[in-house]
Amino acid sequence: MKFVDEATIHVQAGDGGDGGLSFRRERRIPLGGPDGGDGGDGGSVYLVADENLNTLSDFRHARSFKAQHGQGGMGKSCTGKQGENEFIKVPVGTLIKDAITKELIGDLTKHDEQLLVAEGGVHGLGNTRFKSSTSRAPRKTTPGQRGNSRDLHIELKLLADVGLLGLPNVGKSSLVCALSSATPKVADYQFTTLYPSLGVVYVAPHQSFIIADIPGLIEGAAEGIGLGTQFLKHLSRTRLLLHMIELQSLQVGYDPCKDYLSVSSELNKYSDELATKDRWLVFTKSDLLGADDCRQVVGSCVEKLRWSGPVFTVSSVTKAGTQDLCRSIYTYLYEREKQTATS
Repeated sequence: MKFVDEATIHVQAGDGGDGGLSFRRERRIPLGGPDGGDGGDGGSVYLVADENLNTLSDFRHARSFKAQHGQGGMGKSCTGKQGENEFIKVPVGTLIKDAITKELIGDLTKHDEQLLVAEGGVHGLGNTRFKSSTSRAPRKTTPGQRGNSRDLHIELKLLADVGLLGLPNVGKSSLVCALSSATPKVADYQFTTLYPSLGVVYVAPHQSFIIADIPGLIEGAAEGIGLGTQFLKHLSRTRLLLHMIELQSLQVGYDPCKDYLSVSSELNKYSDELATKDRWLVFTKSDLLGADDCRQVVGSCVEKLRWSGPVFTVSSVTKAGTQDLCRSIYTYLYEREKQTATS
């Protein structure tokens, strides 16, 4: 299934049913009077968050949604049937904006959460409503109101606790595979990951967090080179970024600091919010170097960058260092959750 994270749709609520114009006609009741019932309300359109969806691909073809019109009022003071509502399922993490004004209408972040996006028209009144002592046979009714209609821009921002950041082919997808049951594509060429993917990492029973893998960044991404910054918005909801750097020998002229600064530069160009988000350094593919070489490369990079935050060295193949990383991430998220709850 192709990953789609933006779409524009048209929603049309149902019109309210017109009020009925009717008079009671029964044997031996010559002066029966008015008995036209009210119309039914038009159906409304709702967006509903569904945790079983992870893309907006359903909206590539289905772009117009209509709720049912209310039924007109009938004789014998019968009220018209209310129009059925239209419920449109979208992934959890969907932002909804007015396509014209760009106004934010809502943000669906919980399973089964609903958002009214187009309200159905109010029913019209039947002629029974206008009966009075001076108007015994009113022929007056009111029409049902038109249902709301609007164009919506819906945008998916994946909900994850931790986001992976780095150049292409530094081992982001491999780490997701090693830590979770997710199966993103892994290969030895750049831009293996074309679309974001999520994985659930279980640290212990009832202790887990969600990790997000996005396509790698290269220099010039902010100007549209490579896959650009198309998917960086999916990191905006994360609470922690893991900046991943591939371990290579310093003897081949490799400078890990250059890789870090290259990605950081693109991050700064894209968003101040992302650039200032909490970030940890994670050096990957430690199985390719000896322990002494790993310490030398990591130490050199940390010293040049004057890095004061957490630093981890992992291997997705041998899983060396991954348990320590997972436990540290969960502890960080748990402590941050407690601080948020008490503030």
